[in-house]
Amino acid sequence: MKLPELAETTLSNVSRRNFLRRSSIAGAAALLAPASLIYAQKQEQDQNRSPEQDLAILNFALNLEYLEAEYYLFAFTGQGLEANGVRVNGSGTPGGVTIKPNPQVPFTTPAFQQYARELAIDERNHVVFLRGAISGAGGQPAARPAIDLQNSFNTLAQAAGLGASFDPFANEVNFLIGSYIFEDVGVTAYKGASPLIFNPDVLEAAAGILAAEAYHSGVIRTVLFSLGAATQDASARISALRAQLSGAADDQGVLDRRGLANITVTDGNSLVFSRTPRQVLNIVYGAQNASSGLFFPNGMNGQITT
Repeated sequence: MKLPELAETTLSNVSRRNFLRRSSIAGAAALLAPASLIYAQKQEQDQNRSPEQDLAILNFALNLEYLEAEYYLFAFTGQGLEANGVRVNGSGTPGGVTIKPNPQVPFTTPAFQQYARELAIDERNHVVFLRGAISGAGGQPAARPAIDLQNSFNTLAQAAGLGASFDPFANEVNFLIGSYIFEDVGVTAYKGASPLIFNPDVLEAAAGILAAEAYHSGVIRTVLFSLGAATQDASARISALRAQLSGAADDQGVLDRRGLANITVTDGNSLVFSRTPRQVLNIVYGAQNASSGLFFPNGMNGQITT
């Protein structure tokens, strides 16, 4: 099964060209006109940022999008990125996807199946967009690294106290719990990267992906809350593990301390909190200061890998 909507939902060539044209012009302007008033005012702030760093951040994001896209595509279609028309070649060490046979989720609730369809389309398109943006800015997209969507969930389940094993493709509720593992991490990763981005066009694109990931997170959190005590408890356990791995007590399940719905993960000002690249790596590698593990058994590709 493939996604028939992909041809309609993929970014148009015109949209991509416009983004890349603006990105190239803005990058050149920043490099060639350092005496402008705006640049002078921001010179101290920008001295640690550069177009090269933007490419590193985009490739970091691409690795995470590979992970999410493979998860959702396999869950909805039973096939991964390559079968759905997306290239995964590039710089670094390429790898395949470890996953059980016939992973397509046997959805029984039409709404949940439609959610999975939309998430699969969005994450697939994020991969396509990021690869195009990196190439258009003069960089080389990172190859998809080895991704584990089987052993990783068993390891995570044990660490979170969810049981000896966990199969996110076994049924629709497990699929939603598996989705919960990723979505909040994506939101906080893009938020944390935003101050590091040099090019305003790259920042705008990252903000667009962040917003999409936040929509995804809100849907998943709402459904897990509505399904009752078992999924609420699972979210709390996963959040506690993510907080432990990241080293910051800021993660939150779908219940607040009063036992009420907690759909948005925010601080005291109702702002989404940030995670540094290192904190994100701790979570997806499954250990603090690791260089590989869990979902990326051989590590990620690109400049930001440890």
